Amino acid sequence: MFKLNTKIANLSIAARGEKAAANYLKKNGYKILETNFCNKAGRRLGEIDIIAKEGSEIVFIEVKTRDKCSKHSNLPEENINRSKLYKLNKIANFYISSKKLYSTPFRFDAISLISDSENSTAELRHLKNIFI
Repeated sequence: MFKLNTKIANLSIAARGEKAAANYLKKNGYKILETNFCNKAGRRLGEIDIIAKEGSEIVFIEVKTRDKCSKHSNLPEENINRSKLYKLNKIANFYISSKKLYSTPFRFDAISLISDSENSTAELRHLKNIFI
């Protein structure tokens, strides 16, 4: 179980999950580079919830959160489908190109949270290398 601080507990479910994920990543040695990154000009390519760095590797992270009391029976990460992966790849390529990070290694991760708002806790799973 991951404890949510009271400031996070008052946010929307998606924002709560993203803040909790960022806190988890920082505590585990990741450096947060960007949050909610999207291209500002031209046709919108999508959004990456968190872009972080672990060692020399750039990590593009999709965060999925569900409330424990939700009627959804599937796991949060089950909503990362082929279409979502395609969009993540496009916006990640835009980020790499715009920052000129062509030779920097990168990967795609997912963080899945099942939030228990009553107890201000969440079950957090970090899934590495989701894009193959």
